[in-house]
Amino acid sequence: MSDGNNRFLKLLQRSVQKDASDIHLKTGSVPYYRIDGDMTPASKEILGEQEMQSILKTMLSSEQRAYLNKRGEVDLAFTEKGIGRFRVNAFRQRGTASIVMRRIKSKILSFQQLFLPPQIDKLTELVRGLVLITGTTGSGKSTTLAAVIDAINQSRKCHIVTIEDPIEFIHQDKKGVVNQREIAIDTKDFGSALKSVMRQDPDVILVGEMRDLETFQAAISASETGHLVFSTLHTTNVTQTIDRIVDLFPTTQHDQVRSALSMNLKAIMCMRLLPRKDGAGRVPMCEFLFATPIVRRLIKDDRVLQLDMAIQQGKEEGMLGFNESIHDLIKSDMISFETGMEISENPEELDMMLQGIRLNSMKGGILK
Repeated sequence: MSDGNNRFLKLLQRSVQKDASDIHLKTGSVPYYRIDGDMTPASKEILGEQEMQSILKTMLSSEQRAYLNKRGEVDLAFTEKGIGRFRVNAFRQRGTASIVMRRIKSKILSFQQLFLPPQIDKLTELVRGLVLITGTTGSGKSTTLAAVIDAINQSRKCHIVTIEDPIEFIHQDKKGVVNQREIAIDTKDFGSALKSVMRQDPDVILVGEMRDLETFQAAISASETGHLVFSTLHTTNVTQTIDRIVDLFPTTQHDQVRSALSMNLKAIMCMRLLPRKDGAGRVPMCEFLFATPIVRRLIKDDRVLQLDMAIQQGKEEGMLGFNESIHDLIKSDMISFETGMEISENPEELDMMLQGIRLNSMKGGILK
């Protein structure tokens, strides 16, 4: 093994030891890890062009290298024996190679291990319709979705089909049977896979990401025919999620799309990760919307700005607002008061919700 590949191997090993979520490799720069959301230099040695090409040769097949050269970027999954599995995006910037590697933990964690709120259980009880898990890159969507699929796999005698780019967590057959399809290896694209999945007798379908109009149309069609469809979007809250979906379509179809959403959407879960108070990683704050008759009407009538109020009034149906989630995290001593106030989109409301906790802190309670 060359010196360059030896350094690459050590970078991978240290990423696991330091529990880094991502590795950033860039020609002419030192490598970086992302640890608890922050970019941290992984080494003092600059990565040269020859070393980067050697790393690409280690990870990419000849077909993937050809795709990278033609398109300027390529997605793939990479496994290093004895170290782990990584989701990789290799791309060109300023004419040179860069690589971002997302570490995929081999063990699928439970809801409790991920510190997810109890509302998550309701997602596993659904039998049909569309469920969206949303958040920015690195907010825990894939990890959460893997936990949801695993919970269904453990509890139902069903057939689960996942369509991913690339496959991240590996699911073993349990009570359910799981088939996992990877874009560019097992199928051409999300749209093609979703069209053919109807002939594969699925009960539950996971679509790695809603990327375009065709994918969303196929996912809605699958949910309309009685299947339970899970997917993700890069949106930060419920209102933005609905607007993003509608905006995928031509203006003339917006009313039709809202109507289809109102009938087939079952739930939206939005996520953000916050630093834990004890410094031991991050914890999710979550927003949950469930499709009650009121929610369906608001979506159909294009009154999405009122969904925040519906969430506040829908606690009995399992709904949860971001401020309620932050309140619960502070109350359980998972995050600091300062972190909660900084991240809240309505700090005045949160401040009122936290008055009781602050009074306790003055008497020697948890907030210090």
